[in-house]
Amino acid sequence: MLKSDFDRTLGSHSPLDRFALGSERSERRGCMASRVDHEYDYLFKIVLIGDSGVGKSNILSRFTRNEFCLESKSTIGVEFATRTLQVEGKTVKAQIWDTAGQERYRAITSAYYRGAVGALLVYDITKRPTFENVQRWLRELRDHADSNIVIMMTGNKSDLNHLRSVSEDDGQTLAEREGLSFLETSALEATNVEKAFQTILTEIYHIVSKKALAAQEAVSTTLPGQGTTINVSDASGNNNKRGCCST
Repeated sequence: MLKSDFDRTLGSHSPLDRFALGSERSERRGCMASRVDHEYDYLFKIVLIGDSGVGKSNILSRFTRNEFCLESKSTIGVEFATRTLQVEGKTVKAQIWDTAGQERYRAITSAYYRGAVGALLVYDITKRPTFENVQRWLRELRDHADSNIVIMMTGNKSDLNHLRSVSEDDGQTLAEREGLSFLETSALEATNVEKAFQTILTEIYHIVSKKALAAQEAVSTTLPGQGTTINVSDASGNNNKRGCCST
């Protein structure tokens, strides 16, 4: 599993706490502590979970490469891809892990929850059993992932509305009951895929920012008084591909 240099140094803190502490400490060093290189400010690991065949791999390829494979096969084990984008003025590198949905791989994929700060829980709106299994996936996620992980539930294949077996209201109701964000997506038509990831990454960034501010305030209250410092300077600094059809 890839980690930032800072992630390796903070031991038992949760992933979101590590980012927050990194932001606070970086103020004193003049750089972003969670930055692995000079190309981005944050690295956020997101896991895709849900039953086999719900379209996780196509969501991944649509978001990271703007591709869709009509004849894509079930993922074997785990694979990941990355994409860098802007979130409220910060450069965020999203590292998306596509975990196999088959029963025989569940024990393998559980190890990949470690370090994840977000999860996209996907079901197929045309297959009711994949929706009914959402609760099982939630239990597994909550058993293995950090308690503060940001979760979005996604009803995929909205382009197949004529074959729908799960209403949008059913999805929204379950999401509200579990305290999750919710969207219906279509990897085929690229509907709401960008919005789903942008939403979850923005929510993660807000949590990290609040934790960083709280950590900074906690440190400042424990330091002896040194007068007031006025800073008038600007603080801001001047894959894994498979054969697919690009769009």
